[in-house]
Amino acid sequence: MNEKENEKIIYPELSYKIIGFAFNVYNEVGFGLQEKYYQRMLMIEFEKKNICYKKEYFVELKYQDKIIGNYKLDFLVDNKIIVELKVKPKIGYTHVKQVLAYLKATNLKLAIIIYFTKEGVKYRRILNTY
Repeated sequence: MNEKENEKIIYPELSYKIIGFAFNVYNEVGFGLQEKYYQRMLMIEFEKKNICYKKEYFVELKYQDKIIGNYKLDFLVDNKIIVELKVKPKIGYTHVKQVLAYLKATNLKLAIIIYFTKEGVKYRRILNTY
């Protein structure tokens, strides 16, 4: 990837680290665990590399300055990137829609959906279009 392409990617260094951590986890334990265990292993990776994160971070959903509910993010990394984990063969529209709602509520620029499959780790970067 050249420098010009790299400039277009939001938070490239941190994004690549996060995705790399997911591959580290998968390479060590493989497929077949519950999401909560992959989440705990990613926490270990974040801590090992001194990456600031918040696990199961609650975000208030408001309407006309009144709190009407909460979203629970799997991770908020460095107060910049939402990381949502899934253990599924593929992700669909509902998963993307869920993460877009998180981005809108937080006004953050980037979320990464990481999903653990039999074939390996897959991921999708979702940009805030709001």
